[in-house]
Amino acid sequence: MELFVAVVDKGSFTAAADAHRLSQPMVGKHIAALEARLGGKLLVRTTRRQQLTELGQHYYQRCRAILADLAAADDAAALLREQPRGVLRVNASVTFGTLRLAPLLAEFMARYPEIGVELELSDQLVDLVAEGYDAVFRIGHLADSGLVARRLKPYRMMIAASPAYLARRGRPETPEQLAEHDCLGFSRWRRDDGWDALARLHAAQIPSSRFQCNQGQALRQMALAGAGIVLQAETLLADDVAAERLVSLLDGYLPEAKPMHLLYPADRQPLPKLRVFVDFIIERLGEL
Repeated sequence: MELFVAVVDKGSFTAAADAHRLSQPMVGKHIAALEARLGGKLLVRTTRRQQLTELGQHYYQRCRAILADLAAADDAAALLREQPRGVLRVNASVTFGTLRLAPLLAEFMARYPEIGVELELSDQLVDLVAEGYDAVFRIGHLADSGLVARRLKPYRMMIAASPAYLARRGRPETPEQLAEHDCLGFSRWRRDDGWDALARLHAAQIPSSRFQCNQGQALRQMALAGAGIVLQAETLLADDVAAERLVSLLDGYLPEAKPMHLLYPADRQPLPKLRVFVDFIIERLGEL
């Protein structure tokens, strides 16, 4: 297409050949191949001039438009490579994404006004490549995925209850004493997580929870209402503990903090929007 347009614009095969650093016969072969594919003549040549056929005229106009679109696409790609701009698709867990990540994204977008962020929150494992995410935050140990993994500060848990609950039921000092309490249950925990992990770690008997929920915020509200003891992310409970709405318990018996990573595709030349996002997250959440 480029050679055909060049032949028309420059008026000859020779001029087009010079512009593209090809021989005149090679230009002729390209045009002939194009005509064979289209099934008709594009140019009528005489010893003195060349002229577009009706097919050639229509095809020339479409080629000019297509080549202009290609050039615009190249220019847009070059701009994305030069400056941080575009939309980032990011996935994170509900609690972390809501309470920790979202406020940071506000700061990030203020710093980079030409970057938009599409944040999706889910406690389900997502496929970064198949689902088209630029980056995902992953809590827990990683399987080998071929993705770049940047280590972040560990994801710590906290045990807490309201002052009213503790005044009514007493304060547990060891995991064994949890057998005498109402421990609020998170239904999304795997077998090795949550109260089960605490019980196994300290050989304690922790009864099945009377209240189960799949959402950490609801468990927090139950704890604030004095319904029991909650085991959830430090991110979710720390402000309530600081404000004395909840009391931190069993600090010396907490489950081990989980590793946390930022994952993104391996690329020797990542787009600036992703590069500055990774740098920002490592700056604010990276492991010291």
